[in-house]
Amino acid sequence: MQELDTQLDGLHHQLATIPEAAQLAELAGRRAEVDGEVRDLRVEVDDLTAEQKRADADVEQVKARKARDQGMVDAGSITDPKALQRMLGELESLERRISDLEDAEIEVMERLEEAQANLEQRTAELEKLDRDLEALGHTRAHKARELEERLATVGADRKTTASGISADLLALYEKLREQKGGVGASALRRRECGGCGLTINPSDLATIAAAPTDEVVRCEECSRILIRTGESGL
Repeated sequence: MQELDTQLDGLHHQLATIPEAAQLAELAGRRAEVDGEVRDLRVEVDDLTAEQKRADADVEQVKARKARDQGMVDAGSITDPKALQRMLGELESLERRISDLEDAEIEVMERLEEAQANLEQRTAELEKLDRDLEALGHTRAHKARELEERLATVGADRKTTASGISADLLALYEKLREQKGGVGASALRRRECGGCGLTINPSDLATIAAAPTDEVVRCEECSRILIRTGESGL
């Protein structure tokens, strides 16, 4: 009975501490972090894409104005010297404006390329995490099923064994098991209690040896039920 209970305790512990469960929790935490980064990067890429379009439009607008003014100068449409001088100054100003806008445009493009590269990297990591989570989930589920099947088998064996034990003895065993850290009965081997390690003195050993086989004997030190075996030294 005690051996079956020890097996059950061990199986319950294994089921509660399947390594893959902790790994799944760790991976899930990392996935949540990466998923948040992906969302932020998508927003950044969208914002930078819109900013680049505005920068492109600004450059094209100023270039169109410069081309129009340059066309007027080249065509000789401006005959007044002062007006021509102002127009030439305006063309120089537009040229500088175009240069500044193109620098800003390039800077936005570089930021956009960096954000897109980061987004691709994080998206790939997220996809890998999803694959790892799925594989690890299958492994954990498989191990859990195996442990649950073993629990069912050992549990059935315990039920069968318990059915052959008197109600009073079973109640005593369960009480001791609760009090003694899950071990309510222990084997007596080589005159020693397997529960607390106490060596039984010759007098008590003789009393145990003389007791009927169906009589419950207990350790004087830890009160556990002693199971007599061929190795008890009786």
